[in-house]
Amino acid sequence: MPLRQFRFGVSLFTGVSRGGWQNRARRAEELGYDVVLAPDHLGMPAPFPLLAAAAMVTSRVRLGTYVLNAGFHRAALLAREVASVDQLVGGRLELGLGAGYAQHEYEAAGLPFPGAGERLDHLAGTVTELRRLLGDDDHVPVPVQRPTPPIMVAGQGDRLLRIAAQHADIVGIAGALPRDGGDTGHAALADKIALVRDAAGGRWPDLELNLLVQTVLSDTDRQPDLSFLRGFAPGLTDDQILALPGVLRGSAAAIADTLRGYRETYGLTYFTVTERSMAAFAPVIARLR
Repeated sequence: MPLRQFRFGVSLFTGVSRGGWQNRARRAEELGYDVVLAPDHLGMPAPFPLLAAAAMVTSRVRLGTYVLNAGFHRAALLAREVASVDQLVGGRLELGLGAGYAQHEYEAAGLPFPGAGERLDHLAGTVTELRRLLGDDDHVPVPVQRPTPPIMVAGQGDRLLRIAAQHADIVGIAGALPRDGGDTGHAALADKIALVRDAAGGRWPDLELNLLVQTVLSDTDRQPDLSFLRGFAPGLTDDQILALPGVLRGSAAAIADTLRGYRETYGLTYFTVTERSMAAFAPVIARLR
């Protein structure tokens, strides 16, 4: 089976004004990114209007959510939003979904915070119902992309990854922490990939695998500031954080070689960086085209 081509996305967290957001989206396209992504958190702008605004100033990049909290949505209402936005952006929408994890956001929205199992059940049911509704030719409105825009399910837990493997087009792996003292996180990542492959069954060859890159660091920075990663990797030393699969460090050529290795070893071909790393990662993209 031929290797899947690389794709690169950037999640933009800033730019509340129309001009600020659109400038960042335009710049991402100029730097070679394939997908411009908007997060879904209370306290940030709503993602779908951001994507429609980005479509006005871009022509090539696809536009997606990374990721929509499924717990904030009901499938019939979300299907209307998805189909409408796919029309507005000319068939460039990619829908990323997650189970939701921030209890304080549910409370701020006046919603009960379900247990993990219930949130995952809701996520699986939402994806299934979205496929049914959006794939129905009698559904109004109808998305440009048929039967549905590509759907990503992203997260870290085993059950979530099984849901992604069985229902999504794109499986997003939000990170891999060491499974024991002898692991750098790469063994844990291999376990996650094996779990997805087993759960996907016959769907495996058609799945696109995505990895969230927490940061991109230059090899010339001997003491990088890792404070913003502490919440993601509690209890790890700086050296352990630097060894994680989602932390890329080195020259553009070295990082490009690392990602070629990820493709060969794990089947990962779609990489998402955050806005913090947008400029630093761009030379890597150029080397992998």
